[in-house]
Amino acid sequence: MSKRNKIIYWVATLWLSLGMVSTGIVQLIKQEDEVARTSEYLGYPVYFLTILGVWKILGVVAILIPKNPILKEWAYAGFFFAMSGATFSHIAVSDPISEILPSLFLIVLTTLSWYFRPESRKMVSIS
Repeated sequence: MSKRNKIIYWVATLWLSLGMVSTGIVQLIKQEDEVARTSEYLGYPVYFLTILGVWKILGVVAILIPKNPILKEWAYAGFFFAMSGATFSHIAVSDPISEILPSLFLIVLTTLSWYFRPESRKMVSIS
């Protein structure tokens, strides 16, 4: 892995991790606040915030710990589905672009982190 790719991977992964942990924590502790109102506005029950918050934090742990490439693949997939779901939920209720950009940014970081991950963090194909 080239030095450039390693830098791209770690910058994207650390920003992704920061974004997922921070939003996960907010979703776990701010369920009576603006986050809950946003969830309901988008059509989701408030308890969905607990599910998302826990899975985001566990996903970050899975991505950062060494080995377990299958678990990493699931975490990346979960991040992609959660953030694309958030993006399309905001689009569905005609939110302004300022509400859509954070989830789009996290999709880009998820994709960059997944694409530039080192060989030791990839699944080995059996052929």
